[in-house]
Amino acid sequence: MKPTRLPRRAFLGGLLALACAAALPRAARAASAPALMLAEVYRPGVPLDAYWVSEKYDGVRAYWNGRQLITRGGEVVAAPAWFTARWPATPMDGELWAGRGRFEMALSTVRRQAPDEEAWRRVRYMVFDLPSHAGPFTERIAAYHGLVQQIDEPWVQAVPQERVISHAALMARLDRVVRDGGEGLMLHRADAPYRALRSDDLLKVKTHDDAEARVIAHLPGKGRHEGRLGALLVETPQGVRFRLGTGLSDAQRDNPPPIGTWVTYRYRGVNASGVPRFASFLRQQPDGPAR
Repeated sequence: MKPTRLPRRAFLGGLLALACAAALPRAARAASAPALMLAEVYRPGVPLDAYWVSEKYDGVRAYWNGRQLITRGGEVVAAPAWFTARWPATPMDGELWAGRGRFEMALSTVRRQAPDEEAWRRVRYMVFDLPSHAGPFTERIAAYHGLVQQIDEPWVQAVPQERVISHAALMARLDRVVRDGGEGLMLHRADAPYRALRSDDLLKVKTHDDAEARVIAHLPGKGRHEGRLGALLVETPQGVRFRLGTGLSDAQRDNPPPIGTWVTYRYRGVNASGVPRFASFLRQQPDGPAR
């Protein structure tokens, strides 16, 4: 059934309310966002023998500080008490994941202020690093696997790591993951310490280019989209602004991502002024640029 279009006045009023809500501080926000390792994008030519490879889980990045789970943007996750009851004081870096192709389910579960017990039983915490461990990543792999074994709960899992010997082998591994509904792969440099910055120590491998931008305005639609969202005006971390209208569903046009939130978009290169070519909306991000 085709969604009912809102009257223009109601539509504009709703946008104003969303903008105001986005500007208000969240009660669940932590004192500060955690300092996490961030990924660059893989390009052919990287010495793959220096890296470990794992699946890129399509969930919500979450840092365990020894007492509570915190998103990359600094929001405290209202997980049920049983979910973290047996966890140690050791900080862990991981992904709250509901399975391949279920990002929206994971996001809606994690963002609830009052935890939905049944929904949380479908979420797993995929541990892929230990931020406070001083050793190189190869040592941290063994350490986080051992820690997960000590926790001994089915919803806490250690992310498997493997080696690949060539770009062709990496692409074959990527094809298998994507064919099975996965998002992509991560490369983690074996000899790298945990450094809370964006570098080639961590690389993401995907079948398409994507990036994040912040919503700064809602642009009204025309024609069949009159009375609802036509496009998002977004700004990249580098300050490039552009319209993002392709890829939005009717439901997202009626209830668009609030001003101030981050969204992920796909694109095919950039033009001379830095504007992404053929940009298409992919999804709303839970807090900020993804790893």
